[in-house]
Amino acid sequence: MVRSPLTTSLSPTRVALPNGAVLLARRTRTTPAVTINIAMRAGSICDPLDAPGSMYLLSKTIDRGTLGATPRSADDIAEALDSRGISLGITVTRHLFSFICTCLADDFADVMALIGGIVRTPSIPEDELETRKGEVLTQLRQDEDNPGVRATETLMELLYPPPHPYGRRSKGTADVVEHATRDRLAALHAARFAPSGMSVVIVGDVEPLRAEAVTADVFGDWTAPAPAAAGVPPVAPATTRRRVVIPMMNKAQADVAYGFTTVARRDPEYYACWLMNHVFGQYSMSGRLGDSIRERQGMAYYAYSTLDANVMPGPLTIRAGVSGANIDRAVASIDEEIRKLTSEGVTQKELDDSRRFLIYAMPRALETNAGIANYLQTAEFFQLGLDYDERVPDLLRSVTLDQANAVAKKYLGVDRATVVIAGPYSA
Repeated sequence: MVRSPLTTSLSPTRVALPNGAVLLARRTRTTPAVTINIAMRAGSICDPLDAPGSMYLLSKTIDRGTLGATPRSADDIAEALDSRGISLGITVTRHLFSFICTCLADDFADVMALIGGIVRTPSIPEDELETRKGEVLTQLRQDEDNPGVRATETLMELLYPPPHPYGRRSKGTADVVEHATRDRLAALHAARFAPSGMSVVIVGDVEPLRAEAVTADVFGDWTAPAPAAAGVPPVAPATTRRRVVIPMMNKAQADVAYGFTTVARRDPEYYACWLMNHVFGQYSMSGRLGDSIRERQGMAYYAYSTLDANVMPGPLTIRAGVSGANIDRAVASIDEEIRKLTSEGVTQKELDDSRRFLIYAMPRALETNAGIANYLQTAEFFQLGLDYDERVPDLLRSVTLDQANAVAKKYLGVDRATVVIAGPYSA
């Protein structure tokens, strides 16, 4: 094993197992508990082209039974977790398939063994699959009736047109779910789950050497070919303004999703974009957007922006929830705030306030074992370094006013905006 101890504020220990699995361990003694965060590089970008949503459906069935030397039924797994007061969260993002829970330190080894079986040898019983398919179909019907979901999914499809995986619906379609089979999900698991694509983060009241021993015991003998790289094609930013309306006349509220493609997470401009977006749609009561559209004009239930930088250039998305009577005014106000941002820029005070807020917010994000584990997973996935928590303040302090305003002009523009409106509106 190659051990890479590093002295940082978080002071994690990084261990690479011979089969390619990576462990990050950090001991805390605040409570006698341990957070386990296991991530596989098997997110929705790994969905087959003809079956979007397959990874999401797998996430709903993967814990419903295991094979192996000690097979377990869904009831066995539920009893093992419930008797320890544990809730196992299983989520799928664009790039990661994650298993997250917190348990007592005394239960750490047993819980790791249980999760190891779920990760490595899920049985995916036919009856459980049918039940979960029904639940996902219900979720899809609910999404179809939700203006916020319709607007954001359509925005992503426009920003990332086929065959780009970022634009695909993470839950897939009713047709894909209805025709999903146990054999195909098992084959997808076999093709995409391998130790070389796994990172295990253990944070809590357990010594790193013990975390290493338990992880090696659970996963050390796992062998599987490294999965083929999932293709993620480049995406060209929009050069003209686009507008799509999804009439939902039975709704009382409309949702506006307005966005641009921006930067990748490892792009040197990321920190300038992070600060620019914080000023624009995050600081205090949702930044300039919230202050203008919600507070001063009083025409939105919410208005904010988010920056989702990822492996590929991610979106900066502006969201607003408004009554049907205020849709045109809300879009015009967003346009005006974009014009002000790109022509006048942010002020030095706004930049300094956001920088101070983000730096001072970091310790709060790392107060819990779960928060630390999530932070370490992010640093590992994007290869930011185990000293990233120490470097972030200086990275933010290094951003100049000119740099923050330059990225606003580079990535944002009313004439390049993609606008989607879903709700009681047909114009």
